[in-house]
Amino acid sequence: MGSTGSVSSWDEALLTAMIQYPVPVIRGPEDIQVQVDKICKTVDNTKAGYPGLDLIVFPEYSTQGLNTKIWTYDEMLLTLESPEIGRFREACKRNSVWGVFSLMERNEDPKKPPYNSAIIINADGDIALHYRKLQPWVPIEPWSPGNYGMPVCDGPKGSKLAVCICHDGMFPELAREAAYKGCNVYIRISGYSTQVNDQWIWTNKSNAWQNLMYTLAVNLAGYDEVFYYFGEGTVCNYDGNVIQQGHRNPWEIVTAELFPRLVDKARENWALENNIFNLGCRAYVGKPGGERENYLTWVRDLAEGKYKLPWDDKIKIRDGWEYYPDGVKLGPMPK
Repeated sequence: MGSTGSVSSWDEALLTAMIQYPVPVIRGPEDIQVQVDKICKTVDNTKAGYPGLDLIVFPEYSTQGLNTKIWTYDEMLLTLESPEIGRFREACKRNSVWGVFSLMERNEDPKKPPYNSAIIINADGDIALHYRKLQPWVPIEPWSPGNYGMPVCDGPKGSKLAVCICHDGMFPELAREAAYKGCNVYIRISGYSTQVNDQWIWTNKSNAWQNLMYTLAVNLAGYDEVFYYFGEGTVCNYDGNVIQQGHRNPWEIVTAELFPRLVDKARENWALENNIFNLGCRAYVGKPGGERENYLTWVRDLAEGKYKLPWDDKIKIRDGWEYYPDGVKLGPMPK
């Protein structure tokens, strides 16, 4: 177990615990209930072991698994009103702790694929934030693109929380969006196998440094009879340095004590390397107030719906044809 905190915390310290949840093997809806039972029990047990715990985080796919053959069928999906989500809410309220949970969420339009979603539940059992994955992992994940943007909510101990999901963290633009909205603790939940282990850690560090914010990232751990998932919960300081690094052990609890007020003070008082501020007022030494006109071609093109790379015509993989040759299967599971 990795720890940079105690079992208790003081007024300005945000005590966090990330659970390197064992990758669940899901074959049907009954297996989801098993995972919900385990997750709620884990909330109870972790709070008992860390009485001062403020925030507990579970990885992507910890609730409904990664079975690509069945994960978009109706029986495998949840909504915010599902009893399973109600149990997560009860667990947080019962333990007076904030929690981050994963769900594969049914689309409001039954003709469209579901969303890969995350929720933050506060210590009163209320849903404080609802996020839908903006950048599903192509060409494999069949999720609808998220349509809620990058929301930020007030959290405990002066924190301002945002959550991204797995591949989202490879896009510096999303971390910047969260920071631009005031986030000082950026949470990343993921279900990566070992192919991108190093890149996952690098981007956790760069997202923290480039935006002067803490990053909390936790991955599934263990073997699901196909892939191995690397765990390695990573906590990065707002200067980009790793505060705590988990190992590859399923069920390892990675804890850290964070101080959100220090992020706020760094953003207010730093001049050198205050990158998120300097971006919008370039060269304020040579030009008082700085240059504020947009100079980024891709920002303009993206805003106008004209984003296109110089090598766009040469890109070969442009859809999920190899993984879903007949399209994404929706509706009831075949008998």
